[in-house]
Amino acid sequence: MDVSKMTVSINKAINTQEVAVKEKHARTCILGTHHEKGAQTFWSVVNRLPLSSNAVLCWKFCHVFHKLLRDGHPNGHLSEGYGQLCSIYLKLLRTKMEYHTKNPRFPGNLQMSDRQLDEAGESDVNNFFQLTVEMFDYLECELNLFQTVFNSLDMSRSVSVTTAGQCRLAPLIQVILDCSHLYDYTVKLLFKLHSCLPADTLQGHRDRFMEQFTKLKDLFYRSSNLQYFKRLIQIPQLPENPPNFLRASALSEHISPVVVIPAEASSPDSEPVLEKDDLMDMDASQQNLFDNKFDDIFGSSFSSDPFNFNSQNGVNKDEKDHLIEQLYRELSGLKAQLENLKTESQRAVLQLKGRISELEAELAEQQHLRQQAADDSEFLRAELDELKKKREDTEKAQRSLTEIERKAQANEQRYSKLKEKYSELVQSHADLLRKNAEVTKQVSVARQAQVDLEREKKELEDSFQRLSEQAQRKTQEQTEVLENLKQELATSKQELHIVQGSLETSAQSEEKWATQIAELEKERDSLLNTMAHREEELSVLQKQLEDTQLKLSSTQESMGQLAKDQRKMLLLQSRKAAEQVVQEALRQLEEPTLISCAGSADHLLSTVKSVSSCIEQLEKSCSQYLACPEDVSGLLHSVTLLAHLTSDTIVHGSTTCLRAPPEPADSLTEACKQYGRETLIYLASVGEDGALENADSTALRGCLSEITAIGEELLPRGLDIKQEELGDLVDKEMAATSAAIETATARIEEMLSKSRAGDTGVKLEVNERILGSCTSLMQAIQVLIVASKDLQREIVESGRGTASPKEFYAKNSRWTEGLISASKAVGWGATVMVDAADLVVQGRGKFEELMVCSHEIAASTAQLVAASKVKADKDSPNLAQLQQASRGVNQATAAVVASTVSGKSQIEETDNMDFSSMTLTQIKRQEMDSQVRVLELENELQKERQKLGELRKKHYELAGVAEGWEEGTEASPPTVQEAVTEKE
Repeated sequence: MDVSKMTVSINKAINTQEVAVKEKHARTCILGTHHEKGAQTFWSVVNRLPLSSNAVLCWKFCHVFHKLLRDGHPNGHLSEGYGQLCSIYLKLLRTKMEYHTKNPRFPGNLQMSDRQLDEAGESDVNNFFQLTVEMFDYLECELNLFQTVFNSLDMSRSVSVTTAGQCRLAPLIQVILDCSHLYDYTVKLLFKLHSCLPADTLQGHRDRFMEQFTKLKDLFYRSSNLQYFKRLIQIPQLPENPPNFLRASALSEHISPVVVIPAEASSPDSEPVLEKDDLMDMDASQQNLFDNKFDDIFGSSFSSDPFNFNSQNGVNKDEKDHLIEQLYRELSGLKAQLENLKTESQRAVLQLKGRISELEAELAEQQHLRQQAADDSEFLRAELDELKKKREDTEKAQRSLTEIERKAQANEQRYSKLKEKYSELVQSHADLLRKNAEVTKQVSVARQAQVDLEREKKELEDSFQRLSEQAQRKTQEQTEVLENLKQELATSKQELHIVQGSLETSAQSEEKWATQIAELEKERDSLLNTMAHREEELSVLQKQLEDTQLKLSSTQESMGQLAKDQRKMLLLQSRKAAEQVVQEALRQLEEPTLISCAGSADHLLSTVKSVSSCIEQLEKSCSQYLACPEDVSGLLHSVTLLAHLTSDTIVHGSTTCLRAPPEPADSLTEACKQYGRETLIYLASVGEDGALENADSTALRGCLSEITAIGEELLPRGLDIKQEELGDLVDKEMAATSAAIETATARIEEMLSKSRAGDTGVKLEVNERILGSCTSLMQAIQVLIVASKDLQREIVESGRGTASPKEFYAKNSRWTEGLISASKAVGWGATVMVDAADLVVQGRGKFEELMVCSHEIAASTAQLVAASKVKADKDSPNLAQLQQASRGVNQATAAVVASTVSGKSQIEETDNMDFSSMTLTQIKRQEMDSQVRVLELENELQKERQKLGELRKKHYELAGVAEGWEEGTEASPPTVQEAVTEKE
């Protein structure tokens, strides 16, 4: 069998259509498992189906899988609605697989003879006991599914003729087949167990059987009454009373329930269509049967029994009998016509049903293919998003890698220099160690020579002492001999000569010894001189060693001090840069460029939260730096981040004050200034020796707490807007804004026509320049609105998934409300600007009002840009087009301001006063009038400032109501600070 054909059949059998599984598709799946000796193709196709995301799909998978378990190849056995049904069905299939795993003798369709059933228990009562328990568990799962399907249907209606009802009832055919076999086997096994075991031991088995018998009997009865099952299966009925297992002879009364499936039975879509002849034959047979029954009851008209009224007593039929007979014939004719009409109508109905079934099958197949295409498209879109994300991550990683390589290269160069210096020091140290070893060796040799010299000297002294004693002793002896010789001189000359000879010999020997002693003393002096020279060289070498060691220690200390000085220098420079950033932020508090900007309290609170986290990280970095001064990178990063976040907090606090009432605005401004000063004090302690340990962030945290408290008071109070109305409201506001811009453009063209008709000279020139710049601005805003719509449509289509645009707007309500607010602001600004231009052209307006309106409408359009790009992809071409349109609006706004300033100066030049014809009294009078006017204007200015404060306070109170902002939603509306950033 072709794998592709099997794959198509599996997809057609298991789909999301709530119709019964077609038998031809299921049969193809079963034959495919036998062809390939397994279910590899089936599982490969099923694994790609989203079973967990569609309950109907999972239900039909269970149905097909159940059929495969029963009739497929053996190697393939590897609350409400459909959710509860799927859960119970899966439990049943798991129980069936476990049962066949434990009892491999049972085939998938459970068809076994009595002999095979006995062999399954291996003639062991324990095995039969356990097998009965497992059958009870198996049958209980079948009954649970049976009962749950019936409970899920409304039995008061003919659910079996609907496709949804047939979808749920179709798997019960397999359940009925299983239940009939399981009931038969449990009865036989219980009789066998009662013949071997006491009745009390099997009381639990009997109770459980009674419970299942009652349920199964009721379910079989209810199923047999359903029209769907009557055409597909003949359901047996259980006996009125359950078997009596205590009586062994009752086994012979047991009749195994047999389920019959007609050979032509299949799903309703394959029901054979009856031809007209067959129907007429059927009707004729029914008519014959009716006639036979009539004859059986009332007798045949040709019989000769006494009740034959046609020939009774030989009386002929009267007119009434003829009339009755005629009416019978007419009635028969009408019946025939009625039967013919019924036959025709039935055939037409069957043909239409067949055509409907074919069209439904084709529709289901097309819908399935469309769903597959949609799934493939979604999968490819997800892969594309993932690839984009991976590409961005790769680019970020590449940039990080480049930065790391650059730093690594710098560190490598620094390391190479240090390594060279270290190598030189190591080489010098090694040379000094070698010299030290040589000197030590020489000193050891000299010391050994000195020891040898001392030993020889001592030996010589001992020898000299001995010789001296010997000489003294000999001298004494010679003296005694001389005395004796002298005493004996007189007596014997011969003895005198002998004594004289002995004296001469002794004198020569003494002289020889004296010479030897002098030579030894001379050698001793030479050795002493050599030892003194060696000691002098040893002291010189020791001095050189000490100098070298001192030099090495000094070099190491200088290198450590150099690294420490570099780290301190980096920390000091980072601290100075951070202080400059904070000082710049404090300076911007008074900058006039921020006067036309306005921020939101929620953005300020978000920034304050980031600052608190940064302060905690900075304290950790300080602790790490104090513990390990060599690692200064974390502290540098924290100091830099704190400076920038502090700057953002001060700027956002300043812009938030512009929409706040005067009193909380002043408090917030003072809190931001105090926070900036405390930050400078805290940064001053970073990098100073001994001051970092005592750095305390308590004052910083106190200022942040005060800013947070004021910001929370300034949070707008939202107005409840029905979530389902947000999407419509966005389209309405964008359409209203476009209409307002078109109306404003038309009014400007009308004013320009009137001015050309009634004005001349400088006034006409000024009016044409101003109205022309206003027209260009309106056109630029119209282009911006179109680009914003395109970008919003792209955001909704890419982010809503399967949800509708209204659901997307409702889910992102805060972002949606930001768009609505920005659109309202653009439309209102355009209307006010046209009114101001109209007054200026008529000569009754103020140029300053037109300039203010220009700034206001520019800020509003910038806020619309910021609102549109909150959720946009940074690489989107629509976003690039929107930014280009925003720049066009900025240029047009600048042109309006420039034309207004130029027109004002031209008008003022023509209106200069002529003092040539005025007298001194007139000039003095006008000077006094001017002073009065100045005082009046100053008073009016003070009142206007107070009025502006009240208006801001009231505007703030109504801001949340008018714009419908809420807290805690997915995306915050764009702040005016973001709008100004976009504008710049």
